Amino acid sequence: MTIVPHTPSPLTSTARRWAPRIYPGETAQAARVRAELRTDLAGLPGISDDLVETVVLCASEAFANAAEHTRSGDPGGRVVRALHIPTPGTIRLVIVDDGDRGNRPEVPHARSAEEWETAERGRGLLLVESLATEWGAAPVVSFPFCAELGTSVWAEFPLNPR
Repeated sequence: MTIVPHTPSPLTSTARRWAPRIYPGETAQAARVRAELRTDLAGLPGISDDLVETVVLCASEAFANAAEHTRSGDPGGRVVRALHIPTPGTIRLVIVDDGDRGNRPEVPHARSAEEWETAERGRGLLLVESLATEWGAAPVVSFPFCAELGTSVWAEFPLNPR
C-alpha cells in the first residue's frame, strides 16, 4: 500500500556532479583552476576540445573576478568551483566567492568603440555572457540577513552543440 506517491528526490537524481574544488582566492591560482577543470572535463565521453576551452575560459574569468572583486581575494579568502550536469545535454559551471567587498563586477554597457578597443579590463563577464547559453549570479543564501555570505556565479553550456 502506498500512501504517498514516490517522486524522485534531488538526492537520487541521475545528474552527474563532480566534487567541489576549493582554491585560495589568489589570481595566481587561475592556472590550477584551469588545469583541474580540464582534467575533470576530459572524463566526459564525446566532449569537444572547443567546449572544454570555452568552459575553462569562462571559469578563469569568473575565478579572476572572485579573486579581484570580492572578499575571496582577502588574506585567507577562498573560491569554490563546482561542476555538474543538471540535465542531459547541459553542463553547469559554478564559481562561489566569499562575499561582496563593495566593488562588484558587472557587464559594462556604456563604452565607446574606442574604449572597447583599448580596454585592458572589464570583459570577463561579457565573455561569459557571450559564450554560455545561460548564465547568472545569485546570493549563496537568499535570506536577507545572510547577504554577505557570498555570490554564486553560474554558466551553462550545451554538451552536444550543433
